[in-house]
Amino acid sequence: MVPILLGSLLFAAAIGYLMFAVVAGPSAAKVRAMDNLRRGLNTSHPAAPGGRPAAGPGKAKNVSSLSKALVPKGARSRLDLMLSQAGRPVDWPLERVITVKVLLTVVAPMLAGMFILKATTPMIGIIGVGFAVILYFLPELRLYSMGIERKEKITLELADTLDQMSIAVEAGLGFDAAMVRVAKNGNGVLAAELIRTLQDVQVGQTRRAAYEDLVERTQVPDLKQFIRSIIQAEAYGLALSSVLNTQAAEMRMKRRQRAEQKAMQIPVKVIFPLMLFILPVLFMVVMGPGVIGILESFK
Repeated sequence: MVPILLGSLLFAAAIGYLMFAVVAGPSAAKVRAMDNLRRGLNTSHPAAPGGRPAAGPGKAKNVSSLSKALVPKGARSRLDLMLSQAGRPVDWPLERVITVKVLLTVVAPMLAGMFILKATTPMIGIIGVGFAVILYFLPELRLYSMGIERKEKITLELADTLDQMSIAVEAGLGFDAAMVRVAKNGNGVLAAELIRTLQDVQVGQTRRAAYEDLVERTQVPDLKQFIRSIIQAEAYGLALSSVLNTQAAEMRMKRRQRAEQKAMQIPVKVIFPLMLFILPVLFMVVMGPGVIGILESFK
């Protein structure tokens, strides 16, 4: 009776999550903001990003109120920070991530209980509990992975971006104009972040606050060092062209050092596949006929 009850609860939770994943979308405020930003760029109207119809204000309000009631403020802040570092995917606003997290909070213990009740050996029960734990932390793991990939892309693009900005400043453009040109000509993650920083400045945010928000969103040490140098140069009246040249040369050197470090790690990483998969096969091919001949000689 207990397994049937647990299975029914699990099926209900899965159906509820599936329905939410199909019909839920970004909040009404975000839809209105995106429509205002896209005004004049295209003729398609009020569809939410991703091609789905916009979520109704009442539904978005209910989902947001429920998530605020069930999830502590600290957990919301942590998920929001991870979303920011992951680039805020359009299809996964904060409300949807929180709702999935709440559902997994119910589903994961149920799965763990079913594995424990149905396990024929302790090892199967342990594996089931481990699977339930991974399922519970699946949103954080996915956001963390996306954040790591995004940081690596920004780190790789930073040296080339600084070179372009340095050339633009030496050609006579101001720092903001050079940033605009680099952001418009680029098509990577860093270019999108620079465009957002320029938009923050245009809507009235101070330049220093916009730079600090850029560092907070990306969490890239090299970019943080560059922004700190720019802020200090503006505070003390230093020439930005020399600062850009110095930073660009340093970022190129760091990129080369990281490439050399990865190249030096290759022999160590190759040892384990070589010992586990390649050498045993070679031993079987080379020594197999001899071992077979020895065994046949003793018959």
